Amino acid sequence: MSDKKHHNNKKQESADVQEQTPDVEINDVLDNDSQAAEDEQLAENADLQNQLDAARAEIEKEKKEYLFLMADFDNYRKRVAREKADLIKNASERVLADLLPIVDDFERGLAASKNSEDAEATRKGMEIIYNKLVKFLESKGVKVMESTGADFNPDFHEAIATIPAPSDDLKGKVVDTTQKGYMLNDKVLRYAKVAVGE
Repeated sequence: MSDKKHHNNKKQESADVQEQTPDVEINDVLDNDSQAAEDEQLAENADLQNQLDAARAEIEKEKKEYLFLMADFDNYRKRVAREKADLIKNASERVLADLLPIVDDFERGLAASKNSEDAEATRKGMEIIYNKLVKFLESKGVKVMESTGADFNPDFHEAIATIPAPSDDLKGKVVDTTQKGYMLNDKVLRYAKVAVGE
């Protein structure tokens, strides 16, 4: 009986060992799988961290470039405003400097007219200076508006009076110009003051 018991005990131990062996292997496999999954997760996290760091570095670079461009644009805007102000200032200086020879001519004409008894010679001198002034204005783009006889146009004329038209064909037209109008290139510099026929 004792042999039988001993044999049964051996069988039981053998069965216990067999039952434990698969559990150990399954646990090893599970441990290996979880370790592999953990390693894979760590690798994925490290890759994501690297991508995040690269994105942050790129954003920082773009931010620096943006700030540099903004500062550069601000400097450009200030420089353009300064150049524009200088251009306006220098343009008027140039025009005034070009007018000085005509002023000199007027002064010489006035000095000569003091001792002159000849009104015709004084008139001719004034005409020469006037023509010189008109040519100077034309060289700067200033032209006289032709008004008398033209159709009244509020874009160019300022009506200061309406008078009876001498003839039917002058109705609604400029009959008389009391002050000439001037154009600077294609823009009205001064409106012509006119009397319109009705």
